[in-house]
This record gives sequence, C-alpha cells and structure tokens, in this order.
Amino acid sequence: MNETFMKEKPVFSLLVSMAFPMVISMLVNSLYNIVDSYFVAKISEDAMTALSLVFPVQNFINAAGIGFGVGMNAVISFYLGAKDYEKADMATTQGLLLSAVHGVLLTIVSIEIMPFFLRLFTRSEAVAALGIQYSDIAFSFALVVSLSMAFEKIFQAVGRMKVTMISLLIGCCTNIALDPVLIFGLGIFPKMGIRGAALATGIGQVLTLCVYFVICKIRPLSVHVRRSYLRPDKHMVGKLYAIGIPATLNMALSSVLISALNAILAVYSEAYILVLGIYYKLQTFLYLPANGIIQGMRPLIGYNYGAGEHKRVKKIFELVLVMNGLIMLGGTVICMTIPATLMGLFTHTPETIRVGETALRLISAGFLTSAISVTASGALEGLGKGMQSLVISLCRYIVIIIPAAMLLSYAIGATGVWHAFWIAEGLTAIISMLVFRHCKAY
Repeated sequence: MNETFMKEKPVFSLLVSMAFPMVISMLVNSLYNIVDSYFVAKISEDAMTALSLVFPVQNFINAAGIGFGVGMNAVISFYLGAKDYEKADMATTQGLLLSAVHGVLLTIVSIEIMPFFLRLFTRSEAVAALGIQYSDIAFSFALVVSLSMAFEKIFQAVGRMKVTMISLLIGCCTNIALDPVLIFGLGIFPKMGIRGAALATGIGQVLTLCVYFVICKIRPLSVHVRRSYLRPDKHMVGKLYAIGIPATLNMALSSVLISALNAILAVYSEAYILVLGIYYKLQTFLYLPANGIIQGMRPLIGYNYGAGEHKRVKKIFELVLVMNGLIMLGGTVICMTIPATLMGLFTHTPETIRVGETALRLISAGFLTSAISVTASGALEGLGKGMQSLVISLCRYIVIIIPAAMLLSYAIGATGVWHAFWIAEGLTAIISMLVFRHCKAY
C-alpha cells in the first residue's frame, strides 16, 4: 500500500496532482455535453426539447452511480487512512456487487417509465416520440454506467486519478467523434437521428469501462475484489449506503428540481423548457470542473480524517473553496457578457434567444455563492457525513428554490423562475456554513 503520500505531501501540490486530472476529464465531459446537444439541435428544435425532457431521468441514473460510488470512495479512503486493509477490500468487493444490482434495476425501471414521464411535460407526440427513441437506447447502458462510476471512485480512493482521467477522456472523445457520424449517417454508417446520439453515448460509456478493466489487469489496484467478501456484510453494506444514499439524493435532487421547473414553465411555453435545458447543458462547464476539484478533494479529506490529520483537512477544504470560487467568478463574467452568443449555439429562434439571455444573466448572479454550498457538501461526503451533506442539497434543490420559483412565477411570470436560482444559492450558502461549522470536522 502506497497511499501514505495523501498525508505527507504538501497540501497545495497534493490537491493539484489529485484534482487536475479530474478537472481535465470533467472539462472534456462538459465539451461532450455541449457537442452532443449541438448536434441534436441540428436535427430539430423538437429533438432538443426531447433531450431536455429526458435529461432529468438520465441525470438520475448518473446520480445513482456516482452517489453510491461516493459512498464507496469515502469508506475505502477512510479504511486505507486507518490502515485497515481488509475492510477496504470488503468495501471494494461489496460496493461493486451492489453497483451491478443497481445498474440492472435502473435499466428496467427507467425504460418502462419514460413514455408516461415524457407526457407529463409535453402535449407534442413528436417530442414524446423522439424522447422515447433516445431513452430506449441510452438507458440500455445503465449497468455500464453504474459499474464505470464504481471503478472511477475506487481508483480515486487509492489516489490513481490519472487512470480515471484517461478512461473518461477515451469515452468522451469517442462519443464526440461518433455523434455526427451516427446522427447524420456519414460514410458507411446509416442516418440514425436522435437514436445515433444515444448510441454514441452508450459506446463511449462501454469504452470507459473497458479501459478500467484493462488497467486493472495491467496494473492491479492496491485494494482487491475477494470471493470471501461477496456475501453481504450488514455493517459494511449499511456503511456504504449511509453515505451512498445521501450522496445519490444530493445528485438526484437536481432531477427533481428540473422536472418541477419544467412543470412550472410548461404553463407559459415550451420555449422556456428549451431554455432551461440549454442552461443545464451550459452550466456543466462550471459545475463539472468544480466537481473535478471536489473529486480530488474527497479521498484526501477522507484519508486524512481517518489518519487523524485534522489540520490538513482544514487546509484542503479552504483551498478547494478558493479554487471553486474562482471558477464560479469566471462563469459569472461570461454569462453576464455574452448570454445571447451562448444561447445561439443551440437555437436560432429570436424569442428563445431573448428569453435565454435574460435567464443566463439572472441565474449567473448566484454562481459565486454556490461555491460555498458545493464545496461544503463535497467535503462532508468525504468525511462520511452524508446526512449533513444531504441537508445542504435539499435546501439548494428543493426546500428554497421550488417554492420561490412557484411564488415568483405567479407574481411576475416565467422570469420569476430565473430569480429563484440566485435567491436559493444565497440562502443555501448561509445554511452550508452553519451546517459545516456544526459538524466540527476539524
């Protein structure tokens, strides 16, 4: 075991070495999101609207994989820091087994519910049909997604961030390259339309998982999958879910939020739903890199907390807060200055661009304060305090923003929904500071 560098190396260089590969992979992931949406928008505005409506369920599938993976990451990191290597192996084995079960269940349930789900938000049969075409293929890869996320968090737990970067880069770049080929039917490939976008995504995800398998074979992990640990241990399973369920809910709450906002905005026009969908694609350029830094932070915080290095935990948290704050500041400047240009990447309808311009300017007013809640929530997950992290996410995604959006839309129209974003971020930042201090993590 050679993970002791996580408590010995200087904090700044350590965090950069852990976070930089993840930031790069998240930026490429962001680029994939934009490119994927860009090509789908070229099919038709209905196709882009369908993609926006499918997104909450697709996001929930990712959230389930990542969230449970965060639980694995925190438990493995803690036991490695405490030098309990048998428990680290048990967490790895049982975490992978449970991830596979989750993937099978998500495949079945998500495909079955989509026809009903889509018709909750649109009366257009054309939009619903496009959504079903996309989701039937995309959700068939839920098992692959679940296992990929589990391996990603295992590699991160032992400090091998470059492996996760390489795996994600290969998957995302493949997806980007295949999008135009499969959507528009270039060369020997048939024209598949929105189905091609879904298949390109699935192929990229399969390649990501294959890279993990190959690297595990060439350079085995310092934690191991053991047959003797395949039988679920109640204490270990409970520990994984105690962090994994709140972490999953943390990420899945954004799906609930998007669905609720879609329902509010549908009263006015489908153009508002399209704008919301475009915003959530654009914001990945901010929140995915910030998430990359947090992914680098989690195993460091978990390892040092398990090793009793509380001063280092404090330094790591404060440094990540500053880094995420700078990312959000940059995003605020961009969205305030060129919102029409950003919206124009996905639609040429003047009214939609006008609505989107207003939306981006108002929503971006809350970016900077969101750095506090995003960083605090990620740090609490790394410390194994999943419920406290969930409290922050509930405030950010449900408790404040949805009531505010409903009240403000009733008072001033659809624009009120955009105002609800910055109001929720400001109030959640205050709550996050109170929750984090109450936990006395350091």
